[in-house]
Amino acid sequence: MKVYAVGGAVRDELLGLPVKDRDYVVVGATPEQMIESGYRPVGKDFPVFLHPETHEEYALARTERKTRPGYHGFQFHAAPDVTLEQDLERRDLTINAMARDEEGQLIDPFNGADDLSEGVLRHVSPAFAEDPVRILRVARFAARFGFEIAPATAQLMREMVRTGEADALVPERVWQELSRGLMEERPSRLFEVLDESGALARIAPELAALFEDKATAQEVMDALDQTASAGEPLEVRFAALARFLDPYAVEALANRLKLPASVRDLAVLAARHANSIADAEALQAEAILELLTAADAWRRPDRFSELLRAALAGEPDRARAIHRLEGARELGASVDAGAIAQTSGKPDEIRDRIAAARLKAIRALK
Repeated sequence: MKVYAVGGAVRDELLGLPVKDRDYVVVGATPEQMIESGYRPVGKDFPVFLHPETHEEYALARTERKTRPGYHGFQFHAAPDVTLEQDLERRDLTINAMARDEEGQLIDPFNGADDLSEGVLRHVSPAFAEDPVRILRVARFAARFGFEIAPATAQLMREMVRTGEADALVPERVWQELSRGLMEERPSRLFEVLDESGALARIAPELAALFEDKATAQEVMDALDQTASAGEPLEVRFAALARFLDPYAVEALANRLKLPASVRDLAVLAARHANSIADAEALQAEAILELLTAADAWRRPDRFSELLRAALAGEPDRARAIHRLEGARELGASVDAGAIAQTSGKPDEIRDRIAAARLKAIRALK
């Protein structure tokens, strides 16, 4: 029985990056031997075990065979006679198909180290085309590392889209990969790669429409990358993208991808109010009050702040606009709405009094 560190941990060590998780492949062992050694089985589709002390994952070396369309259509074979190279050959990219043995020796049958040093994302084998999730993963790695995609790999991705393999992607997995890609260092590259492959039009046609015009596409990418450089959370990053869409398009996209409520809500707000926010310097007090009320800024000031940052991502004068609108919110929030609510009158009359008081406060804005 031999144990090898594999995948992302080996790749990141070669890049000099911190390693978060380590995965291992075990060659020459049976599930029974693993259990006898104290490992706890957790794999559903193929034998994966947790180390009794470190709880890191140890998977038996395996091969896989495509049996039906989609990324679930695989039959796995794990046995003591499966070699390390056979296990590595089923992986997506050469930079993820490297291993280290227990003495620290690098095992690199597909020249992943060379591709890593040259900044190239290259598929390991034609089996890449059997799993449509790999299109999304390549785009995500491009966003993380800024690497170029090997021409043959880019062509294979386009062919997967053309033949309909990408149509097997389910919304939950699409959003999982998109959300991870949005949190990478250069999220614009994620959508650039997906658009070039044709996959974006299949999984998110609303977003693909933004890349039909070069000027708009550049605005979108600048906004996304600015949110990344500012370390914004996922909700803000997606909303910075969604602000370029019609609100109805955002709702359609959110429904299709089954977005989390927090992501969906901020995205819809950004699509509805981005134009007003961008015109903050010219807004009169009445328009500012309308914006603050529509965005529920009184009850959710933190979300309103996120809305401003998303709507103004990539804009040159965003600091001034944010300062103006945040200042207006603070002035309006200084009104004692509770005290006004205690006065006599119908609910509509009380709401009007609160709005009038807030408008008066906002007019003091300079």
